[in-house]
Amino acid sequence: MPDTDSSDGLLLKDARDRYLAANGFSVQDYKASTFTLGILGLALKFPNTKGRKRIIPLHDLHHVLTGYRTDWAGEAEIGAWELRGGCTTLEAYFLNASGVVIGLFLCPGRVWRAFRTAAGQRSLYRADVPYEQLLQMTVREARERLGIPSQGFHS
Repeated sequence: MPDTDSSDGLLLKDARDRYLAANGFSVQDYKASTFTLGILGLALKFPNTKGRKRIIPLHDLHHVLTGYRTDWAGEAEIGAWELRGGCTTLEAYFLNASGVVIGLFLCPGRVWRAFRTAAGQRSLYRADVPYEQLLQMTVREARERLGIPSQGFHS
């Protein structure tokens, strides 16, 4: 993912759109019936469950706000961060725990650092603000609301 420092004053919606484009994703992916996961050079399709559809838009905003990348190590880091910041559904716990388990083999130090870093921070899964309203906040405002440092974290 590109450096998020320059996005501090952007609306979260614009920063999200930039993040999606930079990583080959789109808003339409949130409602798609399947999603593709690259594993060992293979593009594997999985069902995009109702629970996953509900959490992935917030998960992507976490990427924007924290700066964690979308590679395997970055997904493990954000998984650790989200687990500590607060999950609210079985799907979120499962997806994040899966990422963390993989990350413990690939980059245990980064996973542990992300988990420690999340102390005292909150995830959007526990936000009392509707998604569309979140998108109208600036990146700076959202980071402040969640307790994330102004520059996010960079893996």
